[in-house]
Parts: sequence; C-alpha cells; structure tokens
Amino acid sequence: MQKNAKQKLALEIIERLKKAYPDSGCSLTYDQAWKLLVSVRLAAQCTDARVNVVVEKLYEKFPTMEALAYATADEVEEIVRPCGLGRSKARDIVACMKELVEKYDGKVPEDMDTLLALPGVGRKSANLIMGDVYGKPAIVTDTHCIRLVNRMGLVDGITEPAKVEKELWKIIPPEEGNEFCHRLVDHGRAVCTARTKPYCDQCVLSDICKKQNLK
Repeated sequence: MQKNAKQKLALEIIERLKKAYPDSGCSLTYDQAWKLLVSVRLAAQCTDARVNVVVEKLYEKFPTMEALAYATADEVEEIVRPCGLGRSKARDIVACMKELVEKYDGKVPEDMDTLLALPGVGRKSANLIMGDVYGKPAIVTDTHCIRLVNRMGLVDGITEPAKVEKELWKIIPPEEGNEFCHRLVDHGRAVCTARTKPYCDQCVLSDICKKQNLK
C-alpha cells in the first residue's frame, strides 16, 4: 500500500475510533508528571489496573518525589514486587527520581531527548509524558498499538516499537497521535483482542481492516 493510501486509511480509522471511544485517555492514575513516570515504568509486563493499586501503597510510604529519590531500591522493591521485575523497576524508579531532584529541580523535562536520558525511561514512557502531560505530538507504541496497526494494514509486519513509531509518524497527523494511541488501547481491550479471537463482527473498522479483507 502506498503512503498516500495509508494516510487516507489512517484518517478514516482515526475518525471512526473517535466516535467509538470519545472519552479515551490514559488508564494509569496520576496527578503529577513524576507519578506518571513511576507508573509507566511499573506497567512494563504488568496491567495498568494492578499498577494503579500498587502505586497507592507506594505513595503512602513515599509521598513525594524527594522521598522516592532517597529511598533504597530494596524498600521500593518490597512494595512494587506485585508488578513483576521488582528489582530492576525499583532501581530505575529511585535513580530516575534522584536525577529529577538533583539535576532538574524536581521538574519532569518536556523534550524527548532529555526524557530518554533519564534512568529507565524508554520511548513509550517519554511519548506518554510528551502527549499526556505536555500536550505535544506523541505516538505510544505499546502492545495494543503494534498489534492493531499491523492488523489494520497501517504498517506491514513490523513489530519493533521504535520502527512502528517511525512508520506511524509518516501517516498519522501529529496532533492526532496521542489520542489515537489511547483509542487503540481501548479498542484492543474491547474488540481487537490478543488472547481471544478478535470480535470482528462488532468492529467499527471491519470493512476497511486489512485482516478482514484478506479473508
């Protein structure tokens, strides 16, 4: 499929998902930018619902960025262990908060390169901060996004997150990227599922989806 055709398909998908999921947003609970950084690190290979429960306990003991910055990794690991990969996540969270306090006066940076230089922050986390916190163009290529855009035909057999992101930047209007990705998550959970057969008969995209048209 040529780029122009993919752009046209992307715009149609965006509009249909807007109607289907008008209230989509980040499912991680946070009220400050640094808390979103903590949550998205914990969310690796863990559900957002579990993360939202675990961070409540984390902030009971460490209510501020400074408190987390000077906690020990062992103390944090004890609380975040239910999210899996507790040791590495705890180590990254403490190191990240410490760098924010000591290098950035407690403010989460609002440019991609600086965010990516923080401990434990990858492109998914950085894009989420850019889009949800600072309202800047962002594309979050999580597992739902990667699965769905391949099924829909927006990308062709690409599964590496950075490469998927690069391809989507070519066809998704910058101002649409962040909300588009949130809607993909909702659609991936409700209809275009991973662990069961997709509910194509309920899908608002069934007539334009590559997966359906190949049948």
